[in-house]
Amino acid sequence: MKILVLSFYYEPDLSAGSFRSSALVKSLLSRLGSEDEIEIITTLPNRYSSYSSEAAEFEKKGRVSIHRVRLPAHQNGMLDQSRSFLSFARYVSKRTKNQPYDLVYATSSRLMTAVLGCFVAKRSSICLYLDIRDIFVDTMKDVLSKKVVAACLPFFGILERWAIGGAQRVNLVSRGFQDYFETRYPSQTFDFYSNGIDSIFLEKKESYEPSSDREGKKVSILYAGNFGEGQGLHKIIPQLASLLSDRVSFRLLGDGGRKSKLEEKVASLECKNVTILGPVTRDELLAEYQDADVLFIHLNDHDAFKKVLPSKLFEYAATGKPILAGVSGYASSFLEAEVVNAKVFRPCDAESGLEAFNSLALRHTHRQSFIEKYSRVNIMSEMTGSLLDLLQEDVM
Repeated sequence: MKILVLSFYYEPDLSAGSFRSSALVKSLLSRLGSEDEIEIITTLPNRYSSYSSEAAEFEKKGRVSIHRVRLPAHQNGMLDQSRSFLSFARYVSKRTKNQPYDLVYATSSRLMTAVLGCFVAKRSSICLYLDIRDIFVDTMKDVLSKKVVAACLPFFGILERWAIGGAQRVNLVSRGFQDYFETRYPSQTFDFYSNGIDSIFLEKKESYEPSSDREGKKVSILYAGNFGEGQGLHKIIPQLASLLSDRVSFRLLGDGGRKSKLEEKVASLECKNVTILGPVTRDELLAEYQDADVLFIHLNDHDAFKKVLPSKLFEYAATGKPILAGVSGYASSFLEAEVVNAKVFRPCDAESGLEAFNSLALRHTHRQSFIEKYSRVNIMSEMTGSLLDLLQEDVM
C-alpha cells in the first residue's frame, strides 16, 4: 500500500499545517505494515520570507520519501502566494502521474491544496481524505475588496464544491466549520479532529513567577505567530500597548503581510513597550514561552474568523501561562469552556482588552485534563484510524 500526503508545509517549516502533517505521518507509520510506503510532496521551508531552515529537496527515511518543491521568492502577498502554489501544483501533477497510490491525504487551509488533492485522486481513481483547516471561500468575503470578491467568489465556490464533493471523507479542524459544510454538503462524511498539543510543549515545565513580582519589572506579554490580516495585530497591539504602557511590555515574534502596517502603527503611537522580532525555531519558542508572563492571541473582527479555532491556543494552554485572547465566536466559546485562566476580549477593542488583562490571574495554572484531552499524539492516532478505515471500505 502507498499513501500520498500533500501538504504545502512540512517539517522543518513553521506552520500549523507542517506540525499537523508531521504528526500524522508518524502516526501512520506506527500503524502501517512493513511493506507499506508514504510519499510526501511539500515545499522547501517558505512560511516566512524572513525565516529559512535547511532541508533537502529529496529525503528518504525508511518507508517515507519526501519531495520538497523549491518555490520562487515571495513576500507573503496574494500574487506571490499564487505563483508559489502554481509551482507546487505543476510539480505535483508531474510527479504523481501514473504512480501506484492507494489513497491521497491532502491538508489545506487555502482550498487549493484540497483541489490539487482531488485532481490527483480523480486522475488515479483512488480514495481522497481531505483535512480542511479554514473556509477559504468564507474568508475571501471578509478580507478582499467587494470587486475582487464579485469576480472570484463564484469560481472558488465551484472549486470548493468539486473538491469537497470528490472526497470520500473530510476532516474539519474546527467545530465552528460544521454548519457551513454540513449545510452545503449534506451527503458528505465529516470527521472532527482538531489541532492539538505537540509533545515538545509537554516535556519541559518550570515554576511560574510573574515578572511583575521580580524587581518591579513590567508584565511580559508574548505573541508568537503570523502578522497577517487574519490576526489583525495592527488593529489591537499599538492601542492596547498604549493603555498599558506603564505596566506591560509586548514581545511579538513572527512575520507576515501586515508586519509593516503593525510597525507603522507602533511608531505613530510611540509605543516604547513593544518589541517586534522575526520568527524563531520551536526550541527557541519554548524558551520564549517560559520567559513570558502572559501569552497573547488575536483574530481580526471578521465574521469568517468566528468559525476558526487557532492552533496556537493548544500550545499556549499547555504552558500553564495566563492567556489573553481577542477572539469571538467558536474560539471564544472553546476557551471559556476548556481553558482555565484564559480571558477573552472583543477583537480590535483595546478597552475590552484592558479589562480582560486586569481580570487575569498572573500565576501558573494546571491544565492536566486539557492536555490529556488534546494531546496531538492521541488526536492523530484517532485520525489515522479514520483514514485507514477509508482504505478498508474501498477494498470491500
